Amino acid sequence: MRKLAAVIALTVGLVGPIMASDGATLVRFKGGIGVQPISNVRPPANADGTFSIVSRNIVRGVTPAGPWRIANLRAEIKTNGRIHVTGRGLLLAAGDSIGQNANQRVFATLICEAAAPFVPRSSAFTGVPLEPNGDFEIDDVLDSIAASCPSPVLLIRSAGNGSWFAAGIQQLEEED
Repeated sequence: MRKLAAVIALTVGLVGPIMASDGATLVRFKGGIGVQPISNVRPPANADGTFSIVSRNIVRGVTPAGPWRIANLRAEIKTNGRIHVTGRGLLLAAGDSIGQNANQRVFATLICEAAAPFVPRSSAFTGVPLEPNGDFEIDDVLDSIAASCPSPVLLIRSAGNGSWFAAGIQQLEEED
């Protein structure tokens, strides 16, 4: 009887995680773009050469950090909300701490809407720490999930203030 109970417990223990990981792929990202905090600067209008208008690079309502660079990013989001992101070389791209990770923690946000109102779907806001070389891995479940994602944007964000450091490049074709 104990052997049968052990076999049942083992079977349930193995099948549960397999069923929990089920879910078709909602969207994939391969490659990343580091943040440039300024998206538009008009030519100097002032006699002293200062710029008259500067536009911040706000993406779907999320303010930029920056500038930061990322060497590589891969992400997969499943229809059940499961998200797995692997990032390489997320480091400061300017200033006295250039090439360093600034002791940052990061989380991921998927936004599926092309126009406002935007619904951010995020991994845990506590984030994961960046390694000294800027590498990180997020393995989590999004706080909510959309049935479809017609205009996906994936942002890697600061756990400290929510600004974005990098964006994923959507993988449109099946490839590894």
